[in-house]
Amino acid sequence: MNFVEQKSAAVAKVETFIVKSERDTPYLGPLGPGESINSRGYIVRKGNGTIYPTVDRSVVVRVTTEDGAEGWGETYGICAPKATCEIINDLLAPVLIGRVPDDVESIWDSLYDLMRVRGCSSGFHLDAIAAIDIALWDLKAQAHGVSVADLIGPKIANRVPCYLSGLPASTIEERVTLACEWQKKGINAFKFAAVVSHEGIYNEFAALRKALGPSAEIMVDLHWKFGADEAIELATALEGFKPHFLEAPVKPEDISGLAEVCLNSSTPIAAGEEWYTEHDARLRLSTFPVAYVQPEMAHTGITQFCRIAKLCHDRGLLIAPHATVGVGIFLAASLQVSSTLKNLWKHEWQHSVFDRNLAMLDTDMSCNEGSYHAPTGIGIGVKPNKKFWEHAEIAL
Repeated sequence: MNFVEQKSAAVAKVETFIVKSERDTPYLGPLGPGESINSRGYIVRKGNGTIYPTVDRSVVVRVTTEDGAEGWGETYGICAPKATCEIINDLLAPVLIGRVPDDVESIWDSLYDLMRVRGCSSGFHLDAIAAIDIALWDLKAQAHGVSVADLIGPKIANRVPCYLSGLPASTIEERVTLACEWQKKGINAFKFAAVVSHEGIYNEFAALRKALGPSAEIMVDLHWKFGADEAIELATALEGFKPHFLEAPVKPEDISGLAEVCLNSSTPIAAGEEWYTEHDARLRLSTFPVAYVQPEMAHTGITQFCRIAKLCHDRGLLIAPHATVGVGIFLAASLQVSSTLKNLWKHEWQHSVFDRNLAMLDTDMSCNEGSYHAPTGIGIGVKPNKKFWEHAEIAL
């Protein structure tokens, strides 16, 4: 790949936007027993005590350089998005002004250093850095006239295999019907969410396996519901249904518990969506291996995503990138990196989010018949369009 011999111009301006779109069914599925929508529009899911919004929402960042180039980034905004915007506007943007996007990796390190001694090694602070990081990689690639994948590369293929994530219906019968409909469209890898499996994880797995047949790859996201002993017991009970993996079996901070599950489960274990940095991944993978590592671009940004992927490659572990609620900007970045990974298994596909939110972007990114088409063009391959601005509110 021939790069344009031109260094990026310095950063002149950083802007943050909260992007919101309504949805008919709350994320993960309809309200379950004992669940209600509070005064701020959130649901606390009884299955794991975690709060979710009833709308799709994310934080988008536009970084503009002195020559007028624009780079776009995105991060989590599903909960308290103004907190992330304030971190960017008050702490990070003033430090970023005057820096050159070509130095993106050292910029990530320096932004992290600002608050590391205060314990800000995850959460809103690192989400904010992730959004900026994606925008800077976008600018760097644009300045060189190539895609982000070409900067990281070499790109292996434009098609990135995926699995369907979530069956947002009320009952097992309805979820099985939904899965079968997708199977007829060429999908044969499915993950359901334990947090809304109100009729029982075992029963749902049994019904899906019976309906989808022996060749289907079926996974379950346990959403950190269990202690180690409970997770191992569940893994044993599900063995006959041949799960492809069990995801997030114990609380994120329970490192010893995750190790115990990995060592005592015959079913492969997946984890890592809440690992923000290579430091998080190394701490866990130095003690025990999980079968599938799931970096989430909205948490890691491109810099840490790449560092985690390299760590996994060096250890012979497979990458199965996580995908969450967003407009599609951080997903585009995730696909850019994923298209270069030799140790990629499949990328998560949030089908209830992807297609309708994709309408806010100018891009050739798509998903059909079990794989994504990674965006082409320079940078990350997406730009907000007119519809985006109908849903975006600037955060000052």
